Amino acid sequence: MKGRSLENSGEARLDIPIPPFIRSIFERLAGAGHEAWVVGGAVREAFMGRPVSDWDLATDAGADEIQGLFREVRSFRLKHDTVTLLNKGLSCQVTPFRGSLDEPGSIKQDLAHRDFTFNAMAYDPIHRAVVDPQGGRKDIHRRVVRAVGRPLDRFVEDPLRLLRAARFSATLEFVVEKGTLAAMTASADRVLEAAPERIREEVTGILLAGKPSTGLRIMRRTGLLDRILPELAEGHLKRQNEHHRFTILRHAMETVDRVDPVPALRWAALLHDVAKPRVRRKAHGRWRFATHAEASADMAEMIMERLRLDRDMIALVSRLIRYHMIGYDPGWSDGAVRRLVRRVGREGIGSLIALRKADILAHGLPGLRGTVLEELDVRIRNILEEPPVLRRRDLALNGRDIMEILGLGPGPRVGEIISLLMEKVIDHPSLNTKDDLKTLLEEMRTAEGKEAVHGGNDSRDKN
Repeated sequence: MKGRSLENSGEARLDIPIPPFIRSIFERLAGAGHEAWVVGGAVREAFMGRPVSDWDLATDAGADEIQGLFREVRSFRLKHDTVTLLNKGLSCQVTPFRGSLDEPGSIKQDLAHRDFTFNAMAYDPIHRAVVDPQGGRKDIHRRVVRAVGRPLDRFVEDPLRLLRAARFSATLEFVVEKGTLAAMTASADRVLEAAPERIREEVTGILLAGKPSTGLRIMRRTGLLDRILPELAEGHLKRQNEHHRFTILRHAMETVDRVDPVPALRWAALLHDVAKPRVRRKAHGRWRFATHAEASADMAEMIMERLRLDRDMIALVSRLIRYHMIGYDPGWSDGAVRRLVRRVGREGIGSLIALRKADILAHGLPGLRGTVLEELDVRIRNILEEPPVLRRRDLALNGRDIMEILGLGPGPRVGEIISLLMEKVIDHPSLNTKDDLKTLLEEMRTAEGKEAVHGGNDSRDKN
């Protein structure tokens, strides 16, 4: 391995357990006369006493050299010169040193272009030494997110770092350093230079933090929220009515903090009232938000499509938002509960209850506990243990059976009959047998025949 002397490098000792596959990469690079260092999140996580799961290596070898050294190893190149090596479910990104026009690539130069100081440390597993020229260890101890060098330069290099700062603040529970925060505000317009998919991943990362509102508040304070989620930002300082202690945006943040870190649930909590600023109307001195759930579902779909979320995710989040205003009371029949499950879907009904509970608690008023929803939750759990009869394919008879029994041809009438049978079965699941459904069809045919005769008599009398 080439010399690795660094002036004022801030060397420290650290012992990171290196998986055999990762160690073999180091050994092969060293055998070819190349430097190699563990960089980025792995070193940060080790200093914080956390398990390391992501492996990034920086080396003085070029990308073609790296691929040449590991011809027998599965690999791919997606961005810049990074080579990702794969082995038995473990991946390792190997990237040539970042350099500049003024100075050739070196570990010192590489670390000077990293995003934040706690990610600008490098670990040499052979000598078990860490170089930390940017003071990352001190900032970890102080729990500070600080950009490397001149913050504006770092954000010009990659505007996505604006969101990464907010994400790290939320996930690590660190405070963004004053100069870095000011540079984020000054650079906020640049965030839209990043690809929508990359923005989506960073926002989702914020939402999956222990307390997402930390990152969301940084986004609002720096102007990032106005650029990425302007519809949500409209709720800032917008008061609600006597049922809410908080403004529309604050209520959304409180709701997100109260649901489990599941992507669909966190996105639904974030956007469940997003249309409120636009439907807000004052009547008799009181703010009202008619149709806000439906309008919010429609707006959420547009927002999520803009950020390129998965179609299945968009559909689920939209349903959760559309039906989150559950007007349940104990007088609901079992059929009414089954219809709710059918509208939302078996896979989403638990999330809907969790969303509504969090929504109620996030009103911020004493005495609101959503206890009536506990009863609904129990009833739903009992219904989910029944044989599934919530989708058309769950019916004991299909469209072909119905056409044969009633002597019908293909057409909309068959769909209408299936819908009628579904309504019967949702109210009375025990009817979902071929014999009982055939009996229902015969009764329907008899009733329609009598109605036709009755209608004919009426017609003759009028003439």
